Amino acid sequence: MSERGLETRQFGHRARLALSPALALKADDQALAARTMWNLLHAWWQMMPKEKRTLANADAAIRQARRDVDFLAVLPAQAAQAVLKTYFQAWKSCWAGRADAPNFKARFRSTLTVDVPQGRDLNIVRVHRRWGMASLPKIGRVRFRWTKELPVGKQASEENRITGARLVKDTLGWHIAFRVQTLERVPEAHQGPQVGIDVGITVPLALSDGETYEHGQWLTSREQARLLGLEQRAAQRMKRRKPGERTSRRLHHTYDQIAGLRAKAKRRALDWQHKTTTDIARTYSVAVVEALQITSTVTMLTYKLARQGGTLAKVPAPGTSRRCSACGLTTPGSRQTQALFVCRNSDCGWSANADHNAARNILHLYRMGHALIPAAGRAVARRAPRVKPATAR
Repeated sequence: MSERGLETRQFGHRARLALSPALALKADDQALAARTMWNLLHAWWQMMPKEKRTLANADAAIRQARRDVDFLAVLPAQAAQAVLKTYFQAWKSCWAGRADAPNFKARFRSTLTVDVPQGRDLNIVRVHRRWGMASLPKIGRVRFRWTKELPVGKQASEENRITGARLVKDTLGWHIAFRVQTLERVPEAHQGPQVGIDVGITVPLALSDGETYEHGQWLTSREQARLLGLEQRAAQRMKRRKPGERTSRRLHHTYDQIAGLRAKAKRRALDWQHKTTTDIARTYSVAVVEALQITSTVTMLTYKLARQGGTLAKVPAPGTSRRCSACGLTTPGSRQTQALFVCRNSDCGWSANADHNAARNILHLYRMGHALIPAAGRAVARRAPRVKPATAR
């Protein structure tokens, strides 16, 4: 909500934890207990009659389980309540048609997480230019990487504060994801130009004004060679394994090394996406993209443009890559390769990078009023008629 030019904004910030082996083991135990609690809740849900599937009955069941099973007692009480709330919220999302029904969390296909619902329990302080300290229930004081200013200490208030956090374990170790609430001024309308963006094949991001955003390989040549060697080693060990034989520790270790390199590449790609979308949001007032299920770049652009006073628009995708942005005609054979567009219309002959041509068409559709109109929670497109030649690049 906004008042007097101010608005409440909520966002997340993820930081790497530096845990000793003993503290990492405590975090592992809590995460395993949280996953077990979820699975017990799901089993309880399936066994109970519909009239007894209430929040109060489920709360009583998990309290009794924490008293009866010592393993579950390592999970803080508030974290156990968070599991319960998350489970019931999953069913509400299912009933509303926003998600599938919740299911058991498998050992190898689920992420280990522990929720810290109350931000005041964290007691965060900054102890160094690069490090901060936080208190985790039943774990203790831990260090985390300080890469973003957080509302702590004298900077914290009722409007600007950390409302909670979640511990998340991935291939690269444990991280803490803070939930932050701030009160900020409503941004003024962005005065920058409009731009069409095409998520290309030869160019990662091509803009209608001729700008491109490219990146290299996510792994260095040395890391790629190491990844290939690890994958070959894993394949050889799999061939030597007898049917029904348990996976050896060496093979598990090799899989962990492969996952580590892939996770490193994924994080570098995410870092590039964040930097690229931030630059676009600061430069342009309106970014127009195709209405396709594409990368998380669009999601990042949506909230980053809003924070800068800009907007994100979507237009119908059919024909944008085959239509000439100079004459407005779709002539067979114009898209000669993935990288080159040469208009076959005898009166035109315009040529350019194919992705830039598509970006120009995307922006032109928006300017002609063919943006998608949200209705009843879903996007509905107007019928895209034949368009006139684009007049602006």
